[in-house]
Amino acid sequence: MRIAVASRDGETVTGHIGKCASWIIFAISHVEQASEPTVTEIERITLPKQFIFHYYKDEQPHPLQNCVAVIGASAGESFKRKMQRRGIEAVMTSESDPAQAVLNYACDNVTPPKPRPIGELICKMRDAFSSD
Repeated sequence: MRIAVASRDGETVTGHIGKCASWIIFAISHVEQASEPTVTEIERITLPKQFIFHYYKDEQPHPLQNCVAVIGASAGESFKRKMQRRGIEAVMTSESDPAQAVLNYACDNVTPPKPRPIGELICKMRDAFSSD
């Protein structure tokens, strides 16, 4: 199972993931049923502008289309709906470590994102004036 984490600096989980170009791709594997999953970084991707989700128009296959989830610190509802239509779960977390965020996701123990009332208001206003 592949999971993509938004990370502009390669060290921390990034917010506003719809506009993020830099992603770390992890694989999750289960060695034994009872053991904790193993999280392995498999690659880092920098998306060209046309593949950044904020600009992406579904005109061609996306480099992250094989991921079951994308993880970040924040995203608007429109972004989450678009990802859901693509069959990708958009997961928000306050965990700053990318590998730990993936492990938390694999263990169904995601740390809830921090509230961002101003950011949420801006996203809602933007969504009101644009189409999905």
